[in-house]
Amino acid sequence: MSSRRSLLVRRRGISWLRNSVLLFIVVFVWLQLNFLSLRNSSDTGQEINDSYAAILSMVPSLLHKFLTPRPFNRSLSNLTIGNLFSKSSLNISEMKYFINRYNKEQTVINENIFGPLQNDSIVIVVQVHDRINYLRHLIVSLAQVTDIAQVLLIFSHDFYDEEINGLVQSIDFCKVIQIFYPFSIQTHPNEFPGEDPKDCPRNMKKELAVARKCKNAMYPDHYGHYREAKFTQTKHHWWWKANRVFNELEIMKNYTGLVVLLEEDHYVAEDFLYVLKKMEQASKDSCRYCNMLSLGNYLKTYNYYSDSRKVEVTPWISSKHNMGMVFNRSTWVEIVGCAEFFCKYDDYNWDWSLQQVSQNCLKHKLHTMVVRAPRVFHIGECGVHHNKSNCLSTAIISKVQQVLKSAKKYLYPSYLTLSYTTVLKKAKLRKGNGGWGDKRDHILCLAMALKYV
Repeated sequence: MSSRRSLLVRRRGISWLRNSVLLFIVVFVWLQLNFLSLRNSSDTGQEINDSYAAILSMVPSLLHKFLTPRPFNRSLSNLTIGNLFSKSSLNISEMKYFINRYNKEQTVINENIFGPLQNDSIVIVVQVHDRINYLRHLIVSLAQVTDIAQVLLIFSHDFYDEEINGLVQSIDFCKVIQIFYPFSIQTHPNEFPGEDPKDCPRNMKKELAVARKCKNAMYPDHYGHYREAKFTQTKHHWWWKANRVFNELEIMKNYTGLVVLLEEDHYVAEDFLYVLKKMEQASKDSCRYCNMLSLGNYLKTYNYYSDSRKVEVTPWISSKHNMGMVFNRSTWVEIVGCAEFFCKYDDYNWDWSLQQVSQNCLKHKLHTMVVRAPRVFHIGECGVHHNKSNCLSTAIISKVQQVLKSAKKYLYPSYLTLSYTTVLKKAKLRKGNGGWGDKRDHILCLAMALKYV
């Protein structure tokens, strides 16, 4: 009798345990579904109001000044380096003069307020072209970052416009310096590295190009196409910017801390510096071979409830880990030592070229620690690769605002949890995208770096 009673008790216990596990799974799945932070509006059933007024309402009133265009006084008494950069204000020779002067002076705005750069500070470098509407929102997002006052914010421009310069120079929440890419299409419209009228058209066959004796007839890319300056400029600018920041800026001379690379159409979360510091410490403690950190990703949905503290250690992949990249001087020294691989690789994309460097030159391949729930977002809908009819769409900006609003209570994680990706075999580097077969591009690119190698 006692054995039967004991058996019955065990069966009831097993049944209770099974039901408890099932209940736990159901509750867990329910929580996962209800805490997803980012979905398409059709998935969540919520309409995203992406009007200008709605977006402005999500921005503290103190920061509205960065989103509001201001008229410029163009009288001669007010013409300074800061507001002269415009196609309508200067001819090319005058523009080049001020570019050289500005790069030489290296003026750091607000340094008297926020003090000198410290090694435990963060340097943020923003690559800027001409999309001021996106840049405004990036600046607004940066202004709301915790501890932003300790940052040195560097803007690297390849287009000169007085409104963009006025916007950048109005920043009052941290130290700011502007650097200007001196070989831009804007300042070289009819000569290399711009579009030389005597260059070969992109789709001209090599035999015809040789017969017509156009300048770069002997140097098509591996797809048989000739260079296009609007594409080659981005890679040149990225490479020049990195060399300039690490090797030429006086304020950076003794700096060994972290450098964050952003672009004009990025947007950051308020805890982006906080999480970066956590990642830096986690890298020192648990991933000594991590030589890169990544604060953004390209996932379509984010679950801040469960993922806010998660980071993954993985080999760096250009198409996945090129947003919100972070590295220090030691990593840069290794990269610039592979200048030949970067500058001669037939691909006009800087990130694909960096992948080439990692896989075929670096002694220690690039490994990154990447956040699962991003702290850097891509808000741009138009650019080098994307030319939509409506480039002023604010839907993505509004969506990111809503994501961060919903995620607010899950930001600032007290600790990070690491996972590791195991690579079973060496990834094959795919054939480059071309657009970089011209020897002049190779020479210009190498000239930016070889004096530091």
